[in-house]
Amino acid sequence: MFKRTVPSSGARRTLLAGVATLSALALAACGTTEAPSESGAPAAGEAVTLTDARGAEVEIPGGVEDVVALEWVAVEHLQTVGVAPLGVADVAGYEEWAGTGAPLEGDPVDVGTRVEPSIDAIAGLAPDLIIAVAGRDEGAYADLEAIAPVLVLQGADAAAPIETMYDDLRLVGEAVGGQDAAEDAIAAFEEHVDELAEQVAEDGLEGTPVAHMDGYENGGQIEIRPYADGALLPAVFEEIGLQNAWPGEGDPQYGLGVTDVEGLTVLPDDAHIVYMTVGERDVFTQQLASNAIWTGLPPVQAGRVHRLPDGIWLFGGTGSMTAYLDALVAALAPTP
Repeated sequence: MFKRTVPSSGARRTLLAGVATLSALALAACGTTEAPSESGAPAAGEAVTLTDARGAEVEIPGGVEDVVALEWVAVEHLQTVGVAPLGVADVAGYEEWAGTGAPLEGDPVDVGTRVEPSIDAIAGLAPDLIIAVAGRDEGAYADLEAIAPVLVLQGADAAAPIETMYDDLRLVGEAVGGQDAAEDAIAAFEEHVDELAEQVAEDGLEGTPVAHMDGYENGGQIEIRPYADGALLPAVFEEIGLQNAWPGEGDPQYGLGVTDVEGLTVLPDDAHIVYMTVGERDVFTQQLASNAIWTGLPPVQAGRVHRLPDGIWLFGGTGSMTAYLDALVAALAPTP
């Protein structure tokens, strides 16, 4: 359920665990416009009816400017197509976890957490549009829809991770009249991927096995969440010539697996282990520093464990994925 209290302004830390447990919804086809232009796409300022990830037809007024984003990938997509969000769920968390790869624009109002946004805070902003991501109960949108149209993005789909990122970006672009900006961002991302693929080849890194994972301490136990085939990260780094070293399966939406430290022994000896965290929280250099299984892994013994820079959202859009690939290639680059 949504909270009806205005959130405090204190910083919040958001666990990636909640992301992994979201249920998968099918991404619906493109929407239709009330008055299509000659190109078949709605012009800026025209009303539009779009079909979102719920399969719901969402009527969006023309000239949308004031938008509330309840997930961080929605924030990034909005900014990519030229709209600074009026309200954002967990502003402090966004700046910590996503602010390097896709810096927050403007001065958005904090509207609560991504799990429990504040209806009162959102209503007080009187937005033109609210953008959410698949995973909530159907009934949870009713209060939001009493305020403004709600457009639900798929967010992720392990069956087509890159295509889903593109589809969501295009859907947001259609909603706010930023179709051209969405296409420009996709083209720029693909061009950069091609450039990085050439760099990977020049560095002799083609086929290098990479295992990206998150690490958590839960009740004194270490839990590892590897990014399996179908997750966005391995999908994009495979595009530049690297290989996903994790052989296990992930959830059907985000492609995240779960294992313990012992489970990491399935990694190939020549793998590189890659992770990202925020601030001083680092189970790989802290809690696992004295773990014999961890320290005995060939990639650890060979010094092939890389912490990427803070603030790159690993479930983000084209800007975040560009920053991620740049950081990954830099981490793997051979020492002169």
